Amino acid sequence: MGLFETLKERNLIYQSTDEEALKKLLNGGKITVYSGTDPTADSLHIGHCVPCTILRRFQQAGHKVIVLVGGATAQIGDPSGKTDMRPMLSKQQLEKNIEGIKKGYSKFLRFDGDNPAIIVNNADWYKGYDYVNFMRDVGVHFNVNKMITNEIYANRMAEGGLTFFEMGYMLMQAYDFLYLNKKYGCNVQYGGADQWGNIVAGAELGRKMNFLDGKNRTMIGVTHPLLLTPEGKKMGKTEKGAIWIDESKISAYDFYQGIYQTPDACVEMMFALFTDLPMKEVKDMIAKDIVASKKRLAFEITKFIRGEKDAVEAENMSKNLFSSNQIDKTNAPTVELTVNESEIGLLDLLVAAKFVASKGEARRLIEQNGISCEGEVVADATMKFKKAELKDGKLFKKGKKNYLLIKIK
Repeated sequence: MGLFETLKERNLIYQSTDEEALKKLLNGGKITVYSGTDPTADSLHIGHCVPCTILRRFQQAGHKVIVLVGGATAQIGDPSGKTDMRPMLSKQQLEKNIEGIKKGYSKFLRFDGDNPAIIVNNADWYKGYDYVNFMRDVGVHFNVNKMITNEIYANRMAEGGLTFFEMGYMLMQAYDFLYLNKKYGCNVQYGGADQWGNIVAGAELGRKMNFLDGKNRTMIGVTHPLLLTPEGKKMGKTEKGAIWIDESKISAYDFYQGIYQTPDACVEMMFALFTDLPMKEVKDMIAKDIVASKKRLAFEITKFIRGEKDAVEAENMSKNLFSSNQIDKTNAPTVELTVNESEIGLLDLLVAAKFVASKGEARRLIEQNGISCEGEVVADATMKFKKAELKDGKLFKKGKKNYLLIKIK
């Protein structure tokens, strides 16, 4: 099966500026494809990784892959789907975030050996590009009336807060595609469905430039479906926080459990993105047993991102914790705290261990019988523990599936 057919079978092509041309291009030889990301955090979470999984398939098929890190565009902030203007990041924070993102992408792509992927930063080609020249070269091809009808600006327009600063984002992303086409022969841009307006702008800019200079650039825009929860929110976070790719930010157990909590409606797409299992096998498995399917999904993605050792350990820990009524501290995720006082209150303990986000959340859960300690429901939010009591640790449970062994040094 060719790459185009694989992408279609796995439902990874949502929109395209020219799907027939894309099919011919992929079936006709090797191409160059890029996907961009704005470095707004110093690590990727699982929701950020959708384009990475698609680029991986392109590289495996022998195509050239470019990862664009938006060091310049991140200083504006993508207005797509936003009701507020994004806070601007300092250059120091951007540089730190870019390094973290490079590390995350290496989970999916090879950056050495044969046919290595490359990472580029659009700050490099905007540096020294005079504003007047940019507007003469690029801005002249954009009609403001048409731009503001695009849905990527809808929320910001509805709030009455769209700035000219943000309007420039579309121009910059469009020029990125043109620049990469000129320098690297890049002819396909892949992105999320919420980027459709920006991606179309790039393809149209290429078409207009072809008309002006008589060249025959091929620039095709493609989107993948968004990985959304049933509530319409982007996947990548759970009630415990983001499912980070960076191993220093999340334990293997929490990563595994985060994947296991994937909403039923998203399981098929997660298999399509993060595994190479045949889709017929996936569909049959889901139809037969959704719970078993989610366990398989959690294992496969944990193995892919963190390695088989972490996947096996996280799976065994989950089985031991959830498959019996016995408390097994040896398999529980553990945090060890340093406390100077001779005793510590329950609420302070849970917050310090990051088992809850705040004392208010802890109180609410206790009122709802949602916190237990050593198998006993906690009823008193004012209870305290002596340091000696926590030397070997106490096992806390939140809700039905969140466990944590808390120790004090």
